[in-house]
Amino acid sequence: MTILVTGSTGVIGNQVLGHLQGSGASVRALTRSPERAQFPAGVEAIKGELGDIGGLRDALKDVDTLFLLAPNAADELTQALQALSIARESGVRGIVYLSVFKGDVYADVPHFTSKHAVERMIEQAGLPATVLRPAYFMQNDARMKEALLKHGVYGMPIGAKGISMVDVRDIGEVAARELLRRERSAEPLPGVTYELVGPDALTADSIAAIWSAALNREIHYGGDDLDMLEARMKGAGPDWLAYDIRLMMQRYQQDGAVANAHEIERLSGLLGRAPRTYRDFAAECAQQWATE
Repeated sequence: MTILVTGSTGVIGNQVLGHLQGSGASVRALTRSPERAQFPAGVEAIKGELGDIGGLRDALKDVDTLFLLAPNAADELTQALQALSIARESGVRGIVYLSVFKGDVYADVPHFTSKHAVERMIEQAGLPATVLRPAYFMQNDARMKEALLKHGVYGMPIGAKGISMVDVRDIGEVAARELLRRERSAEPLPGVTYELVGPDALTADSIAAIWSAALNREIHYGGDDLDMLEARMKGAGPDWLAYDIRLMMQRYQQDGAVANAHEIERLSGLLGRAPRTYRDFAAECAQQWATE
């Protein structure tokens, strides 16, 4: 009885592995560099990546449950679809797939549409899967540290429609719970989908106010300039990814990504508590930054 975690060295993968620790499950973590991996005690590092078909086949031998997180790559869709097919061929009995909130609506955002296409395969193939649809990660905004502390500016151009941002710790906890539920079941379980969202519809103004309170200084919104965002993103990654993020933010500005009460209630029931708030996230960041 073994769980394989992909995307294991990233933010979400680390959270999933942390929440699986102490569960009694046999856990493998897929990584390009097992010799450099720093995983929780008991986790077996397995060499491979989603784009390596042979390596993935080897990694999935004797695996019962798969956590599938496809990377932000130009061939993300191909990697995810092939991983699901190999999992099916390998006899995997349970899958937890990390999709995206509003993936079925934001058809012009490439990585949203890729994830929605993967959901279609899961549905049409009748795979025993939990689909998790997280909203924008709160922890993405920790990258705003320098702008917030040095310039008093919140620079992510999210607009005024509202986004139900989610804490990555909640994502990791839900993913681990679903992996263990499927791992411990004697039979493959039916498919289920959860929206992973925060409890608040956050706008540029409300986030600026939250950071102002957390940092005890006036924080201003940097504006809706998508040209500036794309140029900044190009400095940190490939052009196609910078444009993809621009398109995502454009949709956030136009339409927002606000969860409804039912979606929040379902997630609260799964967690056994309310989802974490952005206000608490900002307060934690402010406390940590003050000691650095």
